[in-house]
Amino acid sequence: MATENGQARIGKSVVIRGEVKGSEDLIVDGRVEGTVTLNESRLTIGPTASVAADLTAKDVLILGQVQGNIVATGRVELRAGSVVEGDVRALRLAVEDNAVFRGKVDLTQGAKAAEVGAVASTGGNS
Repeated sequence: MATENGQARIGKSVVIRGEVKGSEDLIVDGRVEGTVTLNESRLTIGPTASVAADLTAKDVLILGQVQGNIVATGRVELRAGSVVEGDVRALRLAVEDNAVFRGKVDLTQGAKAAEVGAVASTGGNS
């Protein structure tokens, strides 16, 4: 994995309670409680991570434990051994064998296409 764009990392022994915001890719190996918002970046929850937070990012890769809702404008990946308790809203979702997921899934790609079509058709009726 290239680190040209300077990925930030939250180490194994670090505990953060509150709000994490940023504009670069982030790897979490420690504990985060609260919210994580990386609107245009990739968020990776490492295998040693324990996260009790709502996550918002462009892409989310989960290898550890997450308790909270996940919103991604791109892709969410749940790798083998990961545990997720919460709802997922994304354009794409990939779940490997032996990943644990408890929650609802909303794949919004179809909804966005329908929304654009509806706006285009009502715009022509003015």
